[in-house]
Amino acid sequence: MTFTGDVALVTGSTRGIGAATAMLLAERGAHVLVTGRDARRGMAVVDTIRTAGGTAEFIAAVLGTADQCATLANYALVVAGHVDILVNNAAIASFGPSATVPEDEFDAGFAVNVKSPYYLVGELAPPMAERGRGVIVNVTTTVASRGTAQSAVYASSKAALNHLTRCWAAEYGPCGVRVNAVAPGPTLTVDALDVEDLSAVRGRVPVRRLAQPFEIARTIAYLASDEASFINGAILPADGGRTAV
Repeated sequence: MTFTGDVALVTGSTRGIGAATAMLLAERGAHVLVTGRDARRGMAVVDTIRTAGGTAEFIAAVLGTADQCATLANYALVVAGHVDILVNNAAIASFGPSATVPEDEFDAGFAVNVKSPYYLVGELAPPMAERGRGVIVNVTTTVASRGTAQSAVYASSKAALNHLTRCWAAEYGPCGVRVNAVAPGPTLTVDALDVEDLSAVRGRVPVRRLAQPFEIARTIAYLASDEASFINGAILPADGGRTAV
């Protein structure tokens, strides 16, 4: 499972699952474009990759509009020449009672979680199709396929991304571009819940623990690799069995 010669663009890769994915893809040979809002954290990820012998660059990016997506995509193509792997990981997690979520929070959730992947794919999938090869992996969530209280905005935005995954698989599959999604379950990141909440969450996961970011990264890397060459349009849960119960 190597990515030597490939260029990978990973959105939201300055921490958590995105950072773990950037590091893993670089470890396996990809030249990684690390993106995000925080330049300090982004350069820390790049430095870690370079120290380990990999290659990476940081591109500061704020996502949420079509123009911002076009700017990132065009800059990535100028810097790297082409993009072989696109990982749509950047997201906003908005939780709370449906009656109390402010409109700007609702709009931001759909702008980052749905609009940004949509326009990034619109910019980068056609060049992939012209070359006859490419991989897109969308990072969604298991709550996109389950009814969960106080997660309506986040869950519905990720459910939209799940369906976009299937639509893009049908649209770009004939051109040699595979599109899949990874749906993580509870993952231990810097944004994890407090200790009391974590204990309750662990109890609902059959393996009785939360995922580490590198475990989700391995799943993303698998779908991006030639090992998954006949997988297209799949939503792959990486949730310790959470969706099985």
